[in-house]
Parts: sequence; C-alpha cells; structure tokens
Amino acid sequence: MGVGGCIVLLAVGAILTFAVDWHMSGINLHLVGVILMIVGFIGIATYVSILKRRRTQPPPPAAPVVDVEETRRYQ
Repeated sequence: MGVGGCIVLLAVGAILTFAVDWHMSGINLHLVGVILMIVGFIGIATYVSILKRRRTQPPPPAAPVVDVEETRRYQ
C-alpha cells in the first residue's frame, strides 16, 4: 500500500468519524472511522521509514589493499 492508499484510508476514516451522522445497528461508524485513520497513519509512517532507509547512501568503499611483497618482481 502506497501513500495514496494511506491518504484514502485517512480521508474515509475522517469522513466516517466527523461527517457522518448515520446510526446503524451493530456497527459504530465513528469507531470504524477512527480505526481507518489509525491504519492510515501507521501506513504513512511505515512508508516514510522505508523510503528514508532507501535514500541513505552507503559509505564509499575503502581503498583497495595492495600487498607490496607480492607485487615486487625479483630478477
């Protein structure tokens, strides 16, 4: 799930929590909206942490070690 899906979850959750005044028997729409918003926040936090980990660059490689004894040629 990308950032777009998380934003959709946040939007739907906010609509169910703050803008809907329906009353359904057996289901609490306000609680469902809060749960959707929490899942959206967790998804965005996970996506950002993975994206941050991908953007870090590894340290430059160390200089190669050359053994002087093996490169000498005896004549």
